Amino acid sequence: MFFPEGQIRVYLCGTPVDMRKSYDGLYALTRNTLHQNPLSGHLFVFINRRATQMKVLYWDRTGFCLWAKRLERGRFLAHGRGAVTQEMDWTGLKLLLEGIEPGPLRKRYQTPKNTP
Repeated sequence: MFFPEGQIRVYLCGTPVDMRKSYDGLYALTRNTLHQNPLSGHLFVFINRRATQMKVLYWDRTGFCLWAKRLERGRFLAHGRGAVTQEMDWTGLKLLLEGIEPGPLRKRYQTPKNTP
């Protein structure tokens, strides 16, 4: 399924999740932990304790869909740092899937203001 990038919201669960959970277990986590409606059509991302596996749950108007990705090497998140429950956009999820952890933007250099 293709998502319109400006309209889709992604919710990352900050608590580690047992990857044996399937549709019903992730549905319950979406309701109780993220306090969101799983039938909204948004994407709900769950990561295991070691940050080597990720599952994404979403509703596509006819049923639930579940994506899963397991890394053979490396982690989705930086070492020793757990995920933070947060809302991100579609681009943030694509970066996370590629191993780039989205975070706050920090400018390296300040541009001086032109004062007359």
